[in-house]
Amino acid sequence: MTEEAYKNGQILLIDKPLEWTSFQAVNKIRWHIKQRFQIKKIKVGHAGTLDPLASGLLIICTGKQTKEIHVYQGQKKEYTGTFTIGATTPSYDLETEIDKTFPTAHITKELIHEATQQFLGEIDQKPPIFSAIKKEGKRLYELARKGEATEIKSRKVTIDEFEITNINLPNIDFRVVCSKGTYIRSLAYDFGKALHSGGHLSALRRTKIGAFSVEKAKSIEDFIKTLEAK
Repeated sequence: MTEEAYKNGQILLIDKPLEWTSFQAVNKIRWHIKQRFQIKKIKVGHAGTLDPLASGLLIICTGKQTKEIHVYQGQKKEYTGTFTIGATTPSYDLETEIDKTFPTAHITKELIHEATQQFLGEIDQKPPIFSAIKKEGKRLYELARKGEATEIKSRKVTIDEFEITNINLPNIDFRVVCSKGTYIRSLAYDFGKALHSGGHLSALRRTKIGAFSVEKAKSIEDFIKTLEAK
């Protein structure tokens, strides 16, 4: 692909690895495009953050295509992952240590499948205190890491599909199709409460954004190899 093609605008489907931030993935791709064509500047951005502890589909736009980022951000997302039941963490995932434990002996497969029904359709959801949402100009995770208490308002989100794919307690595997703004970490926490226990997110993979699938995505390494191929 030519320099002009990247400037005119490309949609790159990237399979983000674990422990990378979405920002790091964008920076890496921007740097390699600039190096490949010896250019000083090119717009590159992503259409929806994926947490460092999640892998999967990241849509990265270049050049003029960055103007369309809002379109992809608004599309439905599909995720697969694992809830771990019987314990909570302040971040609702594995970024922080377990802070409370709960009983699980009463949890049956029937209770698990019944609980999913509470979350289908439009629901009120509170984002995690460890999130990138801004309050008074500061990211919530910055306040949380300082131990500052902050009140978070719930928001309306929509869950179109919520499927339990495997149960091996304390782990429950799932697939979810949801609207923009849904926090799967919050779903893990709330699902634990619905089971009269506790829960946190222990694995997450984004598999689809709108019509785009991670099956068509390239690893960052493969993208770089393709870019550098003469």
